Amino acid sequence: MHAPVRAQPKKKKSHKTFWLKQLHSWHWISSAVSLIGLLLFAFTGITLNHAADVEGSPQTVERTATLPPALLNRIAADDAPDSKKPLPAEVAAWVEKEIGLSGQGDAEWSGDEIYLPLPRPGGDGWVSIDRHSGAVSSEATSRGWISYLNDLHKGRNTGTAWKWFIDIFAVACFLFALTGLLLLQLHAAKRRSTWPLVAAGLAIPAVLAIIFIH
Repeated sequence: MHAPVRAQPKKKKSHKTFWLKQLHSWHWISSAVSLIGLLLFAFTGITLNHAADVEGSPQTVERTATLPPALLNRIAADDAPDSKKPLPAEVAAWVEKEIGLSGQGDAEWSGDEIYLPLPRPGGDGWVSIDRHSGAVSSEATSRGWISYLNDLHKGRNTGTAWKWFIDIFAVACFLFALTGLLLLQLHAAKRRSTWPLVAAGLAIPAVLAIIFIH
């Protein structure tokens, strides 16, 4: 009578196989998260490097209006010291409706005037209100969509949400590059050109910086 055949124990996955799968997972996830951002930042890296050649001429729109008496009373001149604070909600809503610019943000209050700077990606703007007469003047400047994308690249006047995006995008790019490096190490034995290419990627910008940048 034959002895019963014992089930063979399952082979444990090697550490290399486990980490290879982990690295592949993190690599493709980080690449998916950072893909659109990488395309944007790569494109704007070129446009920023040639900003003088590709940016269009700025277009400026000027407007004037007069603040209604009821709202003028809300911001009438007083002897209070200069300060920095938002416009009253009603005045901000009126500016947005009548002038077509945002009335949000901290304005600079002086005894005679309120000045609201309105910088934004790809352009600039401001609103000025005379606290005696209620005369309102404004200016809005647009430098085009390439300038808009360039400012997104630099995080210029983009607000808190975009700054958070840049931080998260930077972390995703770091993971993408680090996992790529580790995957290169795992496959380097079968690809002899791996480390010479990595070394070239380090040496070329280093040599350019040392020789040509002063």
